[in-house]
Amino acid sequence: MDKNTLLSSFGKWVLPINTEKINEQVKFLKQDYYTKKLTTGAYIKLLLFAQLHEFNSLHAISDALLDEDLQITLGFESISASQLSRKNNNLDPAILSTLFLDLVKKIQEYRHPSTRNLPLKIIDSSTLPLNLTNYKWAKFRKTKAGVKLHLRLVFMDKDTVYPEKAVITVAKEHDRNQLEVLVDDKESMYVFDRGYVDYERFDRMTDDGYFFVSRLKKNAVIREVESFSLPEGSTVLSDKMVLIGSTQNRAENFFRLLEVVDSKGNVLRLITNRFDLEADEISEIYRSRWAIELFFKWLKQHVEIKHFYGMSETAIQNQIYLALITYCLHVLIQLETNSKKTLLRISRWLKAAIWKPAFVWIRRFEEET
Repeated sequence: MDKNTLLSSFGKWVLPINTEKINEQVKFLKQDYYTKKLTTGAYIKLLLFAQLHEFNSLHAISDALLDEDLQITLGFESISASQLSRKNNNLDPAILSTLFLDLVKKIQEYRHPSTRNLPLKIIDSSTLPLNLTNYKWAKFRKTKAGVKLHLRLVFMDKDTVYPEKAVITVAKEHDRNQLEVLVDDKESMYVFDRGYVDYERFDRMTDDGYFFVSRLKKNAVIREVESFSLPEGSTVLSDKMVLIGSTQNRAENFFRLLEVVDSKGNVLRLITNRFDLEADEISEIYRSRWAIELFFKWLKQHVEIKHFYGMSETAIQNQIYLALITYCLHVLIQLETNSKKTLLRISRWLKAAIWKPAFVWIRRFEEET
């Protein structure tokens, strides 16, 4: 009998979650002491169900338990919004962070295409606005509050990307402060935008053996050392070895500066410490940065991180990790079925077949191949 025969589509979707590891961590952190109904395992399944359906409140999640199949999956018939709120505010985010990283490892077991043997990793951040009245702890402007999701995204190919590392801070935290946290693998090629430009850090990354390409600010001072010839038909305007920065603030290493034209006709200046790649390869690598912008757009449109279920920092972090976990579970199905279908299509099919046998959902991928 096929293993998918007895599983529902929802059961198949959450199957990669290592419940044994979660239970060990829950026991160590004493999270489920005196908990009779809403255990951490049940909470995770229920909140993932909520993310999948984009429920915008705890009351909506509570009402969803009118669904008998959901009751059977969770092992109870009802839960109040207040019970959900307590669990959401008290659950240690380390549990969901560990779950997220465990799913990342499972994704990494699949083969990664590379750029001259180095995986491509894109770094950026996105601010999630909050109401200042309810989230005073997250104030970052006179009338605004918010948290910031700093992210490292792995670019497998144009159809498959996944978040690999996440740091959640208040919105006033500068992007540059997280760069060293997100850059920790010398066997990678990093891509980030001009908000991360820091000459001292560029020197340190180069000296330590990390490779990157970034966009240089328009007012950056540069001194040309050597100009490289470009192949006929190249889309790159110029390719040079340069020193960057003024006498008071400059980098000590030589860098490579390319001028390219973006899709809107604007001239961009790209800085990198890789001299072994063709100019057009560097340009193409930077163009892959659009993937992280699409990722943040997907996250804000197709899971629930616009309306938060709690007002504490813990509740916010838990909900963001659940959104990332939802995305990773979609990617794992995409990889397992070797599908080129979008994650939105995968999600729609899952919702349509949520309590049907898993083979009904998986068969759809094969029919559409």
